[in-house]
Amino acid sequence: MGVYGYILVTLKSGAERDVCEKVANFEEVIQVDELYGEYDAIAKVQVEDLADLDKFLTDKLRSLSDIFLTTTMIVAKEYKNE
Repeated sequence: MGVYGYILVTLKSGAERDVCEKVANFEEVIQVDELYGEYDAIAKVQVEDLADLDKFLTDKLRSLSDIFLTTTMIVAKEYKNE
C-alpha cells in the first residue's frame, strides 16, 4: 500500500501551469491540480515509506525554483477510492 500524502504548494506568480506540468511527470505523483485560493496547487502522492516522502519533497519537489512553500499532509486512512 505505501504512504499517501497531499502536498499544498505556493508558487511564484505566473508559474502555476509550468510547475504543475513538471510535477505531474514525477512517478510519485498520482494527481496534481491547480487551485484558486491560499495555495496555488495540490499534489496527491504515493511513496513506499516516510523516508521516500522526505526524499521526494527534498530532492524533487522543493528543488523546483518556482516553489516558495509546501505543506504536507499524510493520509491516515482512506474511506473511498475510485
